[in-house]
Amino acid sequence: MNRSDPCHRRWRLERWLLLAAASLALLACQGPAPRDLAQPAPTPTAPAPIAFDDAILKAANELLSKTQLPPAGSRRQALLIDPLVDGVTGSQSLATRSMEQRIVELVRRDYPQLEVQAFTGSNLAGQPLVLVGTLTPINNLAGQPSGERDAFRICLALADLKDGKVIGKGVARARPDGVPTTPLPFDADSPAWTRDAATDGYIRTCQGSKAGDPINPVYAARIMAAALLNDASNAYNRRRYHESLELYRRALDTAGGDQLRAHNGAYLSAWKLKRRDEATQAFARLVDYGLANRQLALKFLFRPGSTQFIADAQISGPYPLWLDQIARRSFQSRACLEIVGHTSRSGPEPINQRLSVLRAQAIKDRLDGAEPRLIKRTLASGVGSRENLVGSGSDDASDALDRRVEFRVLDC
Repeated sequence: MNRSDPCHRRWRLERWLLLAAASLALLACQGPAPRDLAQPAPTPTAPAPIAFDDAILKAANELLSKTQLPPAGSRRQALLIDPLVDGVTGSQSLATRSMEQRIVELVRRDYPQLEVQAFTGSNLAGQPLVLVGTLTPINNLAGQPSGERDAFRICLALADLKDGKVIGKGVARARPDGVPTTPLPFDADSPAWTRDAATDGYIRTCQGSKAGDPINPVYAARIMAAALLNDASNAYNRRRYHESLELYRRALDTAGGDQLRAHNGAYLSAWKLKRRDEATQAFARLVDYGLANRQLALKFLFRPGSTQFIADAQISGPYPLWLDQIARRSFQSRACLEIVGHTSRSGPEPINQRLSVLRAQAIKDRLDGAEPRLIKRTLASGVGSRENLVGSGSDDASDALDRRVEFRVLDC
């Protein structure tokens, strides 16, 4: 057929109209385009942080008002508070202590069904309610403890030791301004940090649970030792070092007492009492504990931008003891180590990265000098500020862990 013929042109037009009609019918059956394809995705939102004191009360009231408590006029139920901690490091600060005080005031004022008692072994024997809680610096939009941390997440949980279950949760977010993050004396002085099963069990009881869940088994198994360690830390914070040393010794001999804070406390108390031999033995056990966990971080403090330790003998005086024991115990355990430098997030990251490597190398050189047979079993590296635990960039006592040197056990 000639394409210029009128009959051919009419046939083409009719064919086009039929195809168009079929396409319209198909679209009608499919319905309108999905909303997320027709419009841009909504911007993620996050809870608006509120003032710190208001956030504490919000979380505590949410926890207690939604929990089935004894009826008014009946016998009051015992409530113990296992001291609140930082949700990443497990340390205690002026902020976590302030939270505990505000919760006690609230309970005594508004919840007469509860009787706040001291967190002691004798009171735990009655299988009371136990309140645990964490204060975690987070990026508010992401809701995670990473990146720029512009809010605090408060988490509270109530555990019933008699039933072995978590029976209530309360959460809130606080603005960071005015939150006193200075660590308590024991946590500020503690030389070492590592992941610790007891601390992780406490944090998971709060952060990784919902009402009706069983209490974290590790936390439940070690709660009596936790009460003893709380007494020891309180004695240390009050500078009663003879008492704290005796309590830390007892904790280490108690079931579930083999914990990082017990080893830190035994070393610190002996050092404060100028018992050098006992402090050396305690630090050796601390190093062994870290090596068994395949990770140990020490809070070496350097001069700004330098690989030299700060000149304050009150701080850097015990460093030779630390290094000697790390060298000795690492060699005796036949461990191979990656020595990893860290910095806080203040300053340009390329400089932080370079500085973290240089500081790790400086520590490696000191270890190799103390025990030359370690030379081929150690290597130095640095991660700058990429693995900050605190992340505040304040460069003071509150973020000393961000400037740590870490010893990671490798397969040789």
